[in-house]
Amino acid sequence: MFFLKKMFQLRDQVNPDAEKPFLEHLEDLRIMITRITLTLLFTTIACFLYKDTLMNVIRKPIDEVWVTKQESLLPEELDLNLEKWEKALAYASVSPQLGAYDNKIQEDWWSTIDDSKQRTLTEATVLYRAAKELPEKERKGFLESLPDNKADARASALLLLETNPSASLNEKGNLRLMSSFKPTETFMLTMKLAFFAGIVIAFPFILYFILQFVLPGLKAEERKALWPALAIGFGLFLCGVLFAYFYVLPNVLTFFYDWGKEIGVSNDWRIGYYISFATTFVLIFGLAFELPVVVMTMVKLGILSHSTMRETRSYAILAIFVIAALITPTPDIMTLSLLAVPMCVLYEICIWLSYFHEKKVRREEEEEEKERMERLLSKPSEASLTEENEGGDHSGHEDYDHPDHDDYHHHEDHDSEDDYDHHDDEDHLNYPGERQNPDEDPNHDPHLPDEDIPDEEKDRD
Repeated sequence: MFFLKKMFQLRDQVNPDAEKPFLEHLEDLRIMITRITLTLLFTTIACFLYKDTLMNVIRKPIDEVWVTKQESLLPEELDLNLEKWEKALAYASVSPQLGAYDNKIQEDWWSTIDDSKQRTLTEATVLYRAAKELPEKERKGFLESLPDNKADARASALLLLETNPSASLNEKGNLRLMSSFKPTETFMLTMKLAFFAGIVIAFPFILYFILQFVLPGLKAEERKALWPALAIGFGLFLCGVLFAYFYVLPNVLTFFYDWGKEIGVSNDWRIGYYISFATTFVLIFGLAFELPVVVMTMVKLGILSHSTMRETRSYAILAIFVIAALITPTPDIMTLSLLAVPMCVLYEICIWLSYFHEKKVRREEEEEEKERMERLLSKPSEASLTEENEGGDHSGHEDYDHPDHDDYHHHEDHDSEDDYDHHDDEDHLNYPGERQNPDEDPNHDPHLPDEDIPDEEKDRD
């Protein structure tokens, strides 16, 4: 409630000519929230229709990290990529099952692999998987004890054992990446992803509705200037989102992947946790890049000034780092720095923007004051010219030769004044017991009984 009152007071300060009671401010707030809700509902439904594309987009950073890390574990001597490795894993899964069923069928199946390198890699994969089932101390000895007719496969298997790439596939034939725990988790994640995409698309409209509420009573010229400001705000939001998506998020995922590997923990990340983490992470960076919009709005409202921002720069930087530490979904110093440093740069830009804004306002005020003074100085000359034009013809004025004669002096003025005094004398009311001219008798006392009162009346007192 306190926040609402303060916000409503700011609205009245921005538009003092149209102050509203508290309930009307609440009605405007309800209209703004309704518009934002309907806009988000429409964009969320539209984004839900492209759920497959959105899922591929949000998974791209982690897929790239996963592919990069898996390929880095493949031996360079074998000239492998992830696609060849997945194919070798798929072939290696089928071969033992066929051998258990019929050796002739297994041999026929091996003959279908025309690429000799792929066949050698598949044989090495079978040996590598078999070795990983043994205790760690016995794995290398098992591979070295193989006959020489499998020398190429044995050498490849030893190289694989040194780098230790992942040997697990999911049901789609890909390296196992993520899975879900609950039956409804994938549907809810799709809805969450669509809602996140809807926020990104609807952000310029949301920003417009918010500014329309915070800055009411905008003139037509100010509304025209609002659209470039909205474009800048949306551009900053997109810059934050893209910066987080293409640079920050992959680096953060790589950092945590390597950290898990170093301490011997398998990175079996779940799709639900990842989507929540990625969407929150990207959205926080997008909103953090809106700092210039918030600061310049406060400058426009008169809450902040260039001098205040310049003098409190050190406190603002400290506050930015504290806020960044609170809103980032990860506790590492790298993510904190990647968020706080751009915000500090944006705040410094805001200080310069406020300086130019105040300079522009002062220049406009000086021009207005100059125009006002010119108008005030031009009024006396216009008035004197008007008097000369009106007083140029003195009709009925008699000429006098005495030196004290005033050219603008008229006898009619004296006549009118005498008539005025005469009328005042005629309009004077005479009350009983009051002399007509008490000034003629200097000894007259108005508090004593009048001489005209009969003696009977005097004796009665």
